[in-house]
Amino acid sequence: MNRIMKKALLASLAYICTLPLAAQRVNSDLDAQLRKFVIVESAISQLYVDTVNIGKMTEDAIRGMLAELDPHSTYTPAKEVQSLNEPLNGSFEGIGVQFNMQEDTLVVIQPVSGGPSERVGILAGDKIVNVNDTAIAGVKMSREEIMKRLRGPKNTKVRLGIIRRGVKGIQHFTVTRDKIPVYTIDAAYMIDSTTGYIRISSFGSTTNTEFIKASTQLLASGMKDLIIDLQGNGGGYLQAAVDLSNQFLDNNEMIVYTEGRATGRHEYHAEKGKMHINKIVILVDGYTASAAEILSGAIQDNDRGIIVGRRTFAKGLVQRPIDLPDGSLIRLTVAHYYSPIGRCFQKPYVKGDKKKYDMDMLDRLNSGELMSADSIHFPDSLKYTTPGGRIVYGGGGIMPDVYVPLDTTLYTRLHRELSAKSCITTTVLKWIDLNRKSMMKEYDVEQYRKARARQTEGKTFEAQDLRTGFERFKQSFSVPQDMMDMLIAKAKEEKIEYTDSAFQATLPLLRVQMKALVARDLWDMSEYFEIINPTTEIYKQGLKAIKDEELFRNIRTN
Repeated sequence: MNRIMKKALLASLAYICTLPLAAQRVNSDLDAQLRKFVIVESAISQLYVDTVNIGKMTEDAIRGMLAELDPHSTYTPAKEVQSLNEPLNGSFEGIGVQFNMQEDTLVVIQPVSGGPSERVGILAGDKIVNVNDTAIAGVKMSREEIMKRLRGPKNTKVRLGIIRRGVKGIQHFTVTRDKIPVYTIDAAYMIDSTTGYIRISSFGSTTNTEFIKASTQLLASGMKDLIIDLQGNGGGYLQAAVDLSNQFLDNNEMIVYTEGRATGRHEYHAEKGKMHINKIVILVDGYTASAAEILSGAIQDNDRGIIVGRRTFAKGLVQRPIDLPDGSLIRLTVAHYYSPIGRCFQKPYVKGDKKKYDMDMLDRLNSGELMSADSIHFPDSLKYTTPGGRIVYGGGGIMPDVYVPLDTTLYTRLHRELSAKSCITTTVLKWIDLNRKSMMKEYDVEQYRKARARQTEGKTFEAQDLRTGFERFKQSFSVPQDMMDMLIAKAKEEKIEYTDSAFQATLPLLRVQMKALVARDLWDMSEYFEIINPTTEIYKQGLKAIKDEELFRNIRTN
């Protein structure tokens, strides 16, 4: 048996020894099976007629074993582990810019406030054309390869070649990489004088801290009611969902419990609600999953708020990460999680049949579920009653209190084609590049960025500096004809054919989307969502629900 195989076997046996005695007894023949596996691999490595890649063979074997389990037990190679964890861990190390690709060139949307790029003078609109004297523009380099060159360990240096409008030639900046925060809250703003809105993209290690900061600012602005947007939120850390749920629930109310064959039952209870919010509405859709379903279930089961949207994804499986000796890891499902009144959120699946599992959303579309709540039929065995006497449903996911059907007419065929070929984002980036200086001056964007930087650093700032320019933009800016002309030219370049009637049908939503993209470029994601949200039906129904006193008749409010 070779040295690598022995090391793998010893690591595996060491892990087995950490299991409870009951689990060790259940797996009494595991040692023999592991030895058999290692002997086979060793024999192939040493005796097989042709040269083989034993590393790939081992990875394929691991993937094969996990594929026979549930759809969420997975293997991640060592080189992908860091990028997999970054969105949840709250930071990565790099140069600190938000960027987009304009054709084959990296364009800086915004340098991270106080980050390493801003400190050396890199500006929004700058084009990064080379990294350490290697060209990254005009060479069809993949986004992943560009990211690999820009990121690196903290305190290492990278030399960037920058093209800036109005400046001849290539400017060079040496940036010292630093830790860059990754935020899980996309947007937070006041919808009206008493209603706040917070959009959470995932549940990571910093989510609760981010939420407290955002909600504190909204409360200071007069917020009494809150809409939490979890649409498209794929989940993340269970503990992050527990911590956030704890903000709204009374002492000792159950948030969620997990149960598994080897892990037993573990309950999570609220310590005491900390957030003084009156009415709560949570927005969900078919891609709201995992930790996002924990928060939704805790709010619904404890009669603390109203859920608006469509049935959620239905992931109710808990994964435990297990590190392997080479830096790779497996995420192994060890338990189910259940809502406070005992609903298992996991939808049914057949072990080893991930293809059918992945077709679930298409099955929902074909069954009519996405178009009408009347297409969803629950047997009596899946009906549960909350402490407040409301009927909620099990069987997979969270069924909302207010169902919002999918609007298939919202996006025309032309709109989908323009989006698929990146015509819309490319056009806006190009237009902003030409007009950035005048737009920043007209809408006081520099004043906003200085105030935002002071806010981030915990220093005093003038509150109106954060809103004055954007409020004027929101009221007065409309997509100009020269931007539309650029879009039409881009569509022609991409050989997109359409009729005048199709263009007119697409135009209203298209204008709003392009305006929102301009706002994102000049300000941030909050401003993008503040403009785009009123076009979406789930958001509109959520706002209607939070004003409906009858809906909250059996709901506890603070």
